[in-house]
Amino acid sequence: MRSDDDSGTTSDRKPRGMSEQRHRRIRLEISREAARLFWEQGVAATSGEQIANAVGISVRTLWRYFRNKESCAEPILAQDGEECVAVLRRWPRQVSLEDHLVEWATNRRKDPDRQSYDDAVIKMTVLAEKEPDLRAAWLMTHDRIEREMVEVIAERLRRPTDDIEVRLHAAATTAVLRVISEEVSAALMAGADLASLGNPIGRMAHAVYVATGGAVGDPVEP
Repeated sequence: MRSDDDSGTTSDRKPRGMSEQRHRRIRLEISREAARLFWEQGVAATSGEQIANAVGISVRTLWRYFRNKESCAEPILAQDGEECVAVLRRWPRQVSLEDHLVEWATNRRKDPDRQSYDDAVIKMTVLAEKEPDLRAAWLMTHDRIEREMVEVIAERLRRPTDDIEVRLHAAATTAVLRVISEEVSAALMAGADLASLGNPIGRMAHAVYVATGGAVGDPVEP
């Protein structure tokens, strides 16, 4: 049920005749503006009209892309989840998790367009702690990551995807990624700088290793 601005059509489906790439780009643009407004004003105080005005579209058009204002946060979180999965799927067998993530983070910092996107993800991660509707989107993102992690870990350990140990390792790994992401995001939004956070990637990789009993994290045989 929509929270406000109840006119127009409620749909997350791509408008007829629009390319998938353009549809995704517009949804992400809306999502970034929604994240900014949710952070500055709070979710309850932000209206669909304000989100639409920030993007330069009508409220009716906004509801063609999203079913309610809270769902405007979903594309940012979904893309973050997709990127996480893509990074883990590229993890070379002969490389440790920490080294792989460090290389990814180093290359990522070279992209000048990442900052606004990263800021939106961090804000939504922090808000998801206290906003139930955003929390649901955040947890659904990690549910999708966990399902993909089953395949990543199964391939790495040369075990079937329905192996209970593989599923437990995937659940533990995803929980580590979620909890440390929440902690780091909260610290950054409280004013901490990256230097004061020590080595979040190292902590994350070590926590995955511990949580999986040493099964996930080290290099494995090609």
